[in-house]
Amino acid sequence: QVQLVESGGGSVQAGGSLTLSCSVSGYRVTSVCVGWFRQAPGKEREAVADIYRGGGSPYYANSVKGRFTISQDNAKSTVYLQMNSLKVEDTGTYYCAAQQMNRADCSSGSWSPPDFRVWGQGTQVTVSS
Repeated sequence: QVQLVESGGGSVQAGGSLTLSCSVSGYRVTSVCVGWFRQAPGKEREAVADIYRGGGSPYYANSVKGRFTISQDNAKSTVYLQMNSLKVEDTGTYYCAAQQMNRADCSSGSWSPPDFRVWGQGTQVTVSS
């Protein structure tokens, strides 16, 4: 059974850093796109970044480019989201999600959140001014 478990959320002041972790289990293939999404109160869930387990260029939303870095440790089956220079508007619940797809689609971000069928429980990130 596929399962995703996030950890690493917390509270930080603007300009600070946090690293989120997503433990991925149950997949026997590498043709899987693992993404980070976030949702602020009253707003729709939006994509933040994603990475293909089989390798390739990550995808980043414009709002986090240059500040966030997604990476993976395949030996540990874990995907990380390093968040630097955090802003108040980065506040929200961060979710890890996974879906089998091809590398090109994963890298291009040519999908929408409902395309991902497996989701973690979420972890809260709060950035204060």
